[in-house]
Amino acid sequence: MAINLKAYGKTVLEEAERETEGWQMTINGKFVKSQSGKTYTTINPSTNQPLADVPFATAEDVESAVASAKAAFPGWKKLHVDERGKMLKALSRAVRERAEMFGMLDALDCGNPYQAMVDDANKGAGLLEHFSNMGMELKGQTVPTPGGGLNYTRLEPFGVVARILPFNHPISFAVGKIASALIAGNTVVMKIADQTPLSALLFGKLIQEHLPPGVVNVITGDGATTGASLVSHPNIHRIAFTGSVATGNLISQQAGIAVLSLELGGKNPLIIYPDVDVQKVADAAVAGMNFTRSQGQSCGSNSRVFVHRDLHDEFVSEVVKRVEKIKVGHADADDTEMGPVVTRQHYDRVMHYIDSAKSEGAKLVTGGGHAKGEDLADGYFIEPTVFDEVTHDMTIAREEIFGPVMSILVWDDEARMMEQVNGVEYGLCANIWTNDISTALRIGDEIEAGYVWINGHGGKRFKGAPFGGVKNSGIGREHDTSEIRSFTQEKNINVRY
Repeated sequence: MAINLKAYGKTVLEEAERETEGWQMTINGKFVKSQSGKTYTTINPSTNQPLADVPFATAEDVESAVASAKAAFPGWKKLHVDERGKMLKALSRAVRERAEMFGMLDALDCGNPYQAMVDDANKGAGLLEHFSNMGMELKGQTVPTPGGGLNYTRLEPFGVVARILPFNHPISFAVGKIASALIAGNTVVMKIADQTPLSALLFGKLIQEHLPPGVVNVITGDGATTGASLVSHPNIHRIAFTGSVATGNLISQQAGIAVLSLELGGKNPLIIYPDVDVQKVADAAVAGMNFTRSQGQSCGSNSRVFVHRDLHDEFVSEVVKRVEKIKVGHADADDTEMGPVVTRQHYDRVMHYIDSAKSEGAKLVTGGGHAKGEDLADGYFIEPTVFDEVTHDMTIAREEIFGPVMSILVWDDEARMMEQVNGVEYGLCANIWTNDISTALRIGDEIEAGYVWINGHGGKRFKGAPFGGVKNSGIGREHDTSEIRSFTQEKNINVRY
């Protein structure tokens, strides 16, 4: 029997509030309030109504969290990777058991559709399982020494790691992005996005139940106070951040000599050659834009589509047909395919880009306004939007919008098209559609991006394959063995005998 999701959402909020003892942070294995008593309110983007008051962590709270993680580090480091792995697997199972609850909290808090967020909870649990099995890959090497003796290396954890997360996939990132640091033997202070804190605060209860006190600490607050205090802390020597280029640049200035990995923005191209099936590539372009999972609020979205002139008219027609069928609605409704963007501020930002596209001469072919419907009037709903006749010099073709806006550019000169593809500051992902394998491999080599799909789309990534960008899209790789190794330092030991 189908459940009433509206009623379920209310039940989930009440239960989560009880279990977190009033939406408290997790520090040293216990629920705590901000030492200042300061809180802030998180808003349901579907209704523009308050959801909960959560702690605002100040420098004193950051100090407490880092001290807790530092005290827990020696014991956690000494555990064999198998023991750490067993705890992480138990934590992963606990997340899966509550996937529906986490999914509803994220739907209410960030606006992504409920079922997509249930899938996200399981995806995060899957990454936790994936990395929990990889501890034995943390191997050193032996180095030949002239005249005898032994020279070998060890991979050792940094100590306390700062993990700073974005708003677009709250529970998936909270669960999955601590895994590699933990299996490598580090302890973690996790600063979650101020817009979407609720699921991670509930995750804190599972952390308390399955990990030793202080191994993972969960704090809430903004970037200017909480985040800045964390990344500039003298006992933080490794920082991993996912978010905007602007914030990544700021962290790099604040972090001193800490080792950084930065997974930042994207302005990702999807290149269409004239030898492909238009139906298939239209499906891929709409799916890869992530209209229906996150309202385009994804660094991997193919927001720039370069279609060959021979296919242009048919392609645009097919994309519009698909986009106009997307059901926009409250994130906690059964039939919703696309919810609201995360905040009023972000809504205004996306609408500003839409207005700029109109004023600069792009052709609006669908969407472009607040989604229609009386029940949507108060929320931050933007129609799935497609612009045609976009040129490379337009703002929407060059800057990351992080919203449900696709730009279509037409090409017939490959060299000029590739100049435009590579002519932005970003280099995260790219998509190539052609049935000519020589063309696919050649263009794959020429594209300035860290992750390239051929006849696929950015909605699908695979554990074990390195993910990350070049240029201003970031530093470092995730989801593979290099991610685990990035949370270690190499020590050389030389023995004479």
